[in-house]
Amino acid sequence: MLWLIEPLNFVFMRQAIAVGFFLGILSAVVGSYLILQQMGMMSGVISHAVLPGISIAFFLEINLAIGAFIAGILSALVVMVINTRSRVKVDAAMTLALTSFLALGIILINVLETNQIDLSSLLFGDILGVTKQDVWQTATITVVIILLTKLFYKELEFYTFDPIGAKACGLPVNLLYFGLLCAITLNIVASMQTVGVLLVMSLLVGPAITAYLWIESLAQMMFFGAIIGVVSTIGGMYVSYYFDLPSGAAIVMLVFVFFSLSFLFSPTQGIINTPDNRQRLTSLLKLRKN
Repeated sequence: MLWLIEPLNFVFMRQAIAVGFFLGILSAVVGSYLILQQMGMMSGVISHAVLPGISIAFFLEINLAIGAFIAGILSALVVMVINTRSRVKVDAAMTLALTSFLALGIILINVLETNQIDLSSLLFGDILGVTKQDVWQTATITVVIILLTKLFYKELEFYTFDPIGAKACGLPVNLLYFGLLCAITLNIVASMQTVGVLLVMSLLVGPAITAYLWIESLAQMMFFGAIIGVVSTIGGMYVSYYFDLPSGAAIVMLVFVFFSLSFLFSPTQGIINTPDNRQRLTSLLKLRKN
């Protein structure tokens, strides 16, 4: 048990694990809606698009999270406007927004001379940079998102499974969509230091789809996704500590391990548990016995 306790002697590890705990829960809740609405790539758009906002915020000497949030929301709105006001499909709109905002961020870093930004830790995460402020920020965002999800759970569930029916019933679908975009962006803002803005896509999608392979209920998907997310983030912190790896990459690989196991062994969706494979496995076992 010494290996489990040793990292906790360091303040930065305690803070990183606390952030990881809240991120695991937050990502599963937000990610469940993303997966069921087939909006997984939207997290990629927003995570790349925060770079210009971070550059401007750094130049103006204000909180980087504010700039990242504004830029992320703008990118999502650009995708929505292009998709709804033209014949361009949503995947093409996402690609255009992602590359354009990323290019703008690179330009602003050079024009505004904000080269002091540590892009490596920003893009891929760095547990050494996790501060007490990051813990409180992540905890606050998580609590707010969970409370709003609980408050509007029925409306969000209706909108998620039947957006046309929700609109016909008079629900403010545009407001619900905008709220989901805000939740995605806040999740990315909260993950910047620990996971990095590029790898947060996996944390948003991975635990949710892993849980989805086992169950189909939205509430259960959030619950089990949160368990997977927490175990992945905290486990990734320990891997990062003992093997001197970037925290974001370690967390993402652990998420992939859990997904791979579910993809193989899920009772209803696992490829090993398909009727044909079960029959082959049974035949092999009989041959061995003989």
